[in-house]
Amino acid sequence: ITMSEQLYCGWARTDITPTVPVSLAGYFNIRIWDKVLDRLEARAIVFKQGGKIAAIVNTDLISSAQLLIDRVWKRIADLKEFSKENLIFCSTHTHTGPEIRVNQNYQPCSEECGEHIAEAVSQALRKALADLQPVDGMVQGETYDNRFIFNRRYWMKSGEVVTNPGKFNPEIVRPEGTVDPEIPLVGIKRNGKLALLFANMVNHSDTIGGNGVSADWPGFTRRIIESQMPEDFMFVPIIGTAGNINHFDVKSDLNQTCYAEAERIGSGMAATILNALDTLKPCCEMPLETRFAEPYCPAHEISDAEYQEALDTVEKFKDEPNIHDASCLNSEDLAKKLPRVLKYFAQQTIITRDEPKNTNIPLPVILLNGVAIVGVPGEPFVEIGLEIRKRIFNDYRTIVAAHGPSGNPLIGGGYIPNTWNYGRGGYETQARSNPYSCQASTLLLDAMRKLAGRN
Repeated sequence: ITMSEQLYCGWARTDITPTVPVSLAGYFNIRIWDKVLDRLEARAIVFKQGGKIAAIVNTDLISSAQLLIDRVWKRIADLKEFSKENLIFCSTHTHTGPEIRVNQNYQPCSEECGEHIAEAVSQALRKALADLQPVDGMVQGETYDNRFIFNRRYWMKSGEVVTNPGKFNPEIVRPEGTVDPEIPLVGIKRNGKLALLFANMVNHSDTIGGNGVSADWPGFTRRIIESQMPEDFMFVPIIGTAGNINHFDVKSDLNQTCYAEAERIGSGMAATILNALDTLKPCCEMPLETRFAEPYCPAHEISDAEYQEALDTVEKFKDEPNIHDASCLNSEDLAKKLPRVLKYFAQQTIITRDEPKNTNIPLPVILLNGVAIVGVPGEPFVEIGLEIRKRIFNDYRTIVAAHGPSGNPLIGGGYIPNTWNYGRGGYETQARSNPYSCQASTLLLDAMRKLAGRN
């Protein structure tokens, strides 16, 4: 490799813990934070080789909402090195971080908090760019941990699928789909030592509940790993396509909604990853390259029958209180068919039909030394990530970074199920949870195949 082809890498982190009143994201109701259990970060990593540059921004937030990303772009307009084609935004999907998306519950998200986080993300990128240093080499590998992951959609005796049907529910027949226990690892070496590590883990970050700020189990994983490594080492937890995956074991009586659960899972994942560091192998030499697609995706389709049913539901439960007047409501309450939750979902179905949100979904890809880092929006189901890793970019050590921007500032995120998941039931296929067309997974995967040169 010639000196002109030397790879440089820089990274930095900034604090994005909220300092003003703001709701925590992830449930149906408003949850104004009242304490900080642990701090939130934005992490930026910049690669440069010759005249090419690429970057990744990883945040401890529910998503990289387009509204937030647009604020970031305004702040880094002078950094001509970056564009949506070479910058991957992704998030750890913590449900105990500040709400930075477009209002979903008829309550405003905090402008002040959104601006604070956008500024912190911008500063992380600037610091990472200024930190560019020669890389000794890259390493890659994979480990495995299936202890904490479960497909959360279950076939029931009724013949329908229910999301999070509850522990020991006698009506459960079997999970609807699979899981992905493999954990791709990619490391950067500086001064002869491992100095940065990406780990791609496929699970929801929703173990705590309540109103305390926390990075959830990925935060524990990061802090534990960094405590065992040299000073200035950075661990980057990349959450994969976990739209239908979470940590709830329906056959266990363990309390799985508490801070101790975040620590249990985070500690376990950290141990698994630390034990695999000695198995990492040098990457091959391939030049830095970025690829990008932006397929058009129509809004979620609502049939006449679904629309009428939603109108009837709203009328039936018109005397139910609004959902934001309640405390701690989530998909389990939809499974229980609580009237106020049914009313809320029906209201969202009506809005989706009356105010459809089409978009062009950004799909950035970074290729480097036999590694592919693939950015995808929202919360695709696990099978989509497996298709990308195992069949589309299977020639690379592939990391799929989910919870990326949607392309439309009015879309804060949302699930991307497989086409076959629709019509069966469950939380993720409904309009409130999923603004995208029922064909979104097909559109996404077709675009990925073109990016990989598969068709």
